Amino acid sequence: MAEGLETVFAALRDIMLESASGMTVSTDEPGNLVLKASWTEPGKKDLAWFGAVQRKKSYVSYHLMPLYVVPALASGIGPDLQKRMQGKSCFNFKTIDPVLFEALESMTRKCADAYAAPVSAAPHIGQS
Repeated sequence: MAEGLETVFAALRDIMLESASGMTVSTDEPGNLVLKASWTEPGKKDLAWFGAVQRKKSYVSYHLMPLYVVPALASGIGPDLQKRMQGKSCFNFKTIDPVLFEALESMTRKCADAYAAPVSAAPHIGQS
């Protein structure tokens, strides 16, 4: 299974890098890719977190923070991709699924477009 997850990680890493090319690579090491936006959140020193691809013990997670910060983006998630969603901004995969990966690529592009300029997370204060 470990070799399979490495292949899944590599495919998801490529999707993230190609679909969010305007973002800044913060970490790129085996099993862990982190991208950040080109702007900082108000009151913080670090660049805003955009997304990540991380190899876990039995799956690969694909995080897209804009789905949390800009809830309207989530309305574009189809039912099959929705089944892979954990929480508000994470998708988990154990195998490569070309159809779902294509949908994820499209969603990542939309998220990158939304994060091209500073975004405020203020609407989420007090929401669960």
